Amino acid sequence: MKTIRISLNSIDKVKTLVNELGKYDSDFDLISGRYVIDAKSMMGIFSLDLSKPLDLYIHSDADAPAIVEALSPYIVQN
Repeated sequence: MKTIRISLNSIDKVKTLVNELGKYDSDFDLISGRYVIDAKSMMGIFSLDLSKPLDLYIHSDADAPAIVEALSPYIVQN
């Protein structure tokens, strides 16, 4: 499992993230405070506070490098 911090500060970013994650069979969770939602759920993502960075848990070790590369436009540097 791998964790990255991402920012989804526009509707277009949410749509493209969901489309990108849909290409993988792995499970993904987005965490905002005490809320955990399925990152492939557009409705779930819009229920979160998108003004702050979110933690994305990637539940796959095999595909993690390719997934992180594909999600590079969303990654927030700490």
